[in-house]
Amino acid sequence: MYHLERFTLQEVFLKSTTEYGAYPALGMLDGKMYTYREVGILVRRLIKTLKTQYGAGPGSHIALISENRPEWPIAYLAVTSLGAVIVPVLTDFSPEAIRNILSHAECTLAILSPKMQEKIGALEGVRYLNIQEIAPPSISPEASSDFPLPTIEETNLAAILYTSGTTGLSKGVMLTHRNLVSNAFATRTILRIHPGDRLLSILPLAHTYECTIGFLAPFIQGASITYLDKPPTASVLLPALKKVRPTIMLSVPLIMEKIYRSSVKPKLESHKLYGHPLFRKLLIRIAGMKLKKTFGGRIRFFGIGGAALAPDVETFLKEAHFPYAIGYGLTETSPLVAGCNPQTTHIGSTGFPLEGVEVRILSTEGEGTPGELQVKGPNVMVGYYKDPEKTKEAFTEDGWFRTGDLAQRDEKGRIYIRGRLKTMILGPSGENIYPEEIEALINQSNYVQESLVYGDPVGGLTALIQLKPEVLEKIKEDIRQMYGAVEDEAEVFRQALEARSKEILESIRKEVNNRLASFARIGKALLQIDPFEKTPTQKIKRKIQEKR
Repeated sequence: MYHLERFTLQEVFLKSTTEYGAYPALGMLDGKMYTYREVGILVRRLIKTLKTQYGAGPGSHIALISENRPEWPIAYLAVTSLGAVIVPVLTDFSPEAIRNILSHAECTLAILSPKMQEKIGALEGVRYLNIQEIAPPSISPEASSDFPLPTIEETNLAAILYTSGTTGLSKGVMLTHRNLVSNAFATRTILRIHPGDRLLSILPLAHTYECTIGFLAPFIQGASITYLDKPPTASVLLPALKKVRPTIMLSVPLIMEKIYRSSVKPKLESHKLYGHPLFRKLLIRIAGMKLKKTFGGRIRFFGIGGAALAPDVETFLKEAHFPYAIGYGLTETSPLVAGCNPQTTHIGSTGFPLEGVEVRILSTEGEGTPGELQVKGPNVMVGYYKDPEKTKEAFTEDGWFRTGDLAQRDEKGRIYIRGRLKTMILGPSGENIYPEEIEALINQSNYVQESLVYGDPVGGLTALIQLKPEVLEKIKEDIRQMYGAVEDEAEVFRQALEARSKEILESIRKEVNNRLASFARIGKALLQIDPFEKTPTQKIKRKIQEKR
């Protein structure tokens, strides 16, 4: 691990490509794996191209719009090492949203994949560079150039990131070189990476979570990163895990929750000895070993972040001794605020504040009660692009960033996130109700895919519940057998389907209410037919869903 004179992405690029030269760095599954030395050549080559052919330089705003591939981090390092500002854009955004982002961020150039160029079409005032042209079939040292690099300060703007958010419109988060590099360095307090470590990347690089922790942190420490050319469905992911055998992976909760509820949990509960306390522990340990083998057999750090992990899934991972770790952060904090390693996980907690990051909890109800989590540190953004009003709202008068999340700390200093400040519901006598905690209970049902709880001024708490596809299919099959082939009689079939679904929803409501305080009980359970609309980290867009 090297020492940095200044915390800039240019310094990271120069040091890593020199320090780890022959080590593998970036590659596509079943494709070429570039060494750190080769990455250095390609970055310098692209810097020259950007400067001489596109007139880019310090202060230029350049969009990066592509699916994950080795050329993505190469482009990222070239743009930021040139002193320009990178604007990573999530490929899932609609064409209109992407065009709005490029316009708002004042981008004059976009490095993008052919698929994304076709998606958004031509844009006036924006030139395009095909990301596939960044890396030629063969690389020689002559392809590089000793093109002089500008001096970059830690406080220089490095990136503008646009997130869809769960409670409002997208904002351009401005992050400096120091913001990003300091956060990547600080991850060492929970994750020590070494040359020879292997990562399999399955989350979008345009999201700060994957970019900082899944790219910058391992790149600083000499690990190799493999990318997939398809979405990480089971049919794609399982063969990839066998080939790469990663030592480190990052994920969102939804992936592990699906694996547990669709595969692990049914097998455990169907075992005749699972009900016996002594054998139950043994069976869970065996399931944990099998799960580790599924992930290639060498996994030592499985990071989970971006949203809350369901309590029942975390309890299983803990009891199974699976090497999971929880982290908490926001785009505005580059992103990591707190985290833990597999040896220090504590159920329900996001761990301790990162080295150099200060946190405080402001509660209106006294010490030990939930309050807004506020953050200070070198990782905190400088503001929202061209939006001084929202920037001012995001900080307290004494300079702390307001996360908008409700949190508590225990006697050891561990942080527990209770939910969003804006989603907290006041009970009939002023009690604080956290819908995320009720949703976690609902989602433990074998019938449930996902749920969302919100306050209804008339009927109290309402739960929107999406049943698992196999549950709905079973209901339909039962109706077919009960009434015969009635799908042609749409109204008869619809009414029967609605009636049976209501029975299941009511049983779920009663079961969950038995585990809740009286003021937090669900008044209505409604069937959610279509999948919930979500953010890139798979959080439900609550405000949009509640309005619907």
